[in-house]
Amino acid sequence: MKQFTNPITFKHGLTIKNRIAIAPMTTRMSYFNGKVTNDEINYYASRTGETGLFITGVAYIQPDGIGWTGELGVHSDDCIPGLSKLAAAIKENGSRAILQIFHAGRMTNSQTLQGLPIVAPSKVPANRPNAEISKELTIESIEDIIQNFKEATRRAILSGFDGIELHGANHFLLQQFFSPHSNRRTDKYGGSLEKRYQFIREVVDAVLATVDELAPQNFIVGYRISPREETTPGYNLEETLWLVDKLADTDLDYLHLSLTYFHGKTNLPDYQEKSMLQYIYETINGRIPLISVGQIHTRKDLEAALQHSDIAAIGSAILLDPHWIQKILTHQDDSIRHTMSPIEKDTLQISDGAFEFLAAINPDRIL
Repeated sequence: MKQFTNPITFKHGLTIKNRIAIAPMTTRMSYFNGKVTNDEINYYASRTGETGLFITGVAYIQPDGIGWTGELGVHSDDCIPGLSKLAAAIKENGSRAILQIFHAGRMTNSQTLQGLPIVAPSKVPANRPNAEISKELTIESIEDIIQNFKEATRRAILSGFDGIELHGANHFLLQQFFSPHSNRRTDKYGGSLEKRYQFIREVVDAVLATVDELAPQNFIVGYRISPREETTPGYNLEETLWLVDKLADTDLDYLHLSLTYFHGKTNLPDYQEKSMLQYIYETINGRIPLISVGQIHTRKDLEAALQHSDIAAIGSAILLDPHWIQKILTHQDDSIRHTMSPIEKDTLQISDGAFEFLAAINPDRIL
């Protein structure tokens, strides 16, 4: 069994000191224009140092790509000074800093966009309350978005991050193109699996080309995936394995699976014997490192997740105890905090947005 204390080196040459990552989590701590706040820097600084890889909450690449207020931005060169401070804070004690980037697509609303149209692959509202009908993206608009993914990558490089992660999970734009629910197009970007993958392929290729041109040799690029959709129509684990197989053969440095539970299973009859994580890990077959996530709160969880992944990411555990990783590494497991009271938000430097996230996925851990 691989040890979580062992380092790992990615394809582009970056080495991280251990196989524990901090997962990207929404904090809603940024200014209205997407710029970094001091509170945001302090939040990241208080939880860094012991982790090998620290992935930020997602940053939007263009004004109509924002998903919620208080979201981090990488849409303008004006964001670079703040992002540079954020990257430096994360990296100060040896952790590697990864900026997650995205376009929210239809997973937003008119109020958040302040008059800008909601855009998506097709005019199909999201499967959630009060969802609004979006404007279908034109070919020209798609090309602009791809260019803005490149620009966001350039800004991450200039800001001193060690890499970027393309957020292709959680129903945002990259996933929307792959989904038969949100993508009803009949052009080169819709229809078959291959065509629904086209936008993803073009974004990945464009970002990797930008890295080859502008970045240090050890700058890495990851991609995050949701293994299935609950919508009808929607893609299932079998189609995800097809996507994973495609991405594993690119020059990406890692894949990152978005899961509620790292041991979660699908409801497909032919895929009941193993967890979704295990099926995906076996499909990759060593071609690219895989990051697991989902309710990892103890040493036992960490070791179990690493049986079928190369790196394990923790989320809510690091909110509840900023020193979780240090305590695991120094065998102080009994002193780990597993619950919190709302009145402890300020002490733990947890924003209202991060607390909402924590309460939604782990209500039993709120006293």
